[in-house]
Amino acid sequence: MSELPPVAQALSNLAVPYRLFRHTGPVTSLEQAASERGHQPQQVVRSILFRLGEGNYLMALVAGPAQISWPALRAHTGQSRLSMASEEQVLNVTGYRVGAVSPFGLPSPMRILADENVFLPEEISIGSGERGVAVILKSADLLAALKNIEIGKFAEKK
Repeated sequence: MSELPPVAQALSNLAVPYRLFRHTGPVTSLEQAASERGHQPQQVVRSILFRLGEGNYLMALVAGPAQISWPALRAHTGQSRLSMASEEQVLNVTGYRVGAVSPFGLPSPMRILADENVFLPEEISIGSGERGVAVILKSADLLAALKNIEIGKFAEKK
C-alpha cells in the first residue's frame, strides 16, 4: 500500500474524517476534476497562495470557478499591494506543487482566509499535497479543523 499523501496524514493526525480520490489520468480542468469526483465545480476548493511582502504569505480558499476579488482581499488584509505567489514560491512556502496545495500539512503556520461560499456544499474536495489525488470531506469538518481561519467575501463568480 502506498504512503498517505501529506494532507491525508495531517487530517488523520487531527482525527478529521475524509476519503481519498485518485484520478486515473491527468487532470486538465476544474470541471474534469469535479466530474470525476462526482462533484459540481463549486465543490472543488482551490487553495491559492498570495504574497503580501518579503517572506509574508497568506492562503485563500475559493470555491470552484470563482475568482478572487482583489479589492476585497486588499481591504481585508489592509494591503494595497499583494500578488499571487509564483509556482516556485508556492512550492517553497507550502511544500506542495500548484494543483495539489492545501491548508493542511504546511511546514509552518500561515494566515488562511476562506470565501464564505467554500462552506455552502455539504461535501467538498481539497488538494492532498500530491497531484492527481484529492481529499474529499465534509465542509463542516474542514471548518472545524482549520484553527483561526478568517471567513468573508473574498471571491466573485466569473
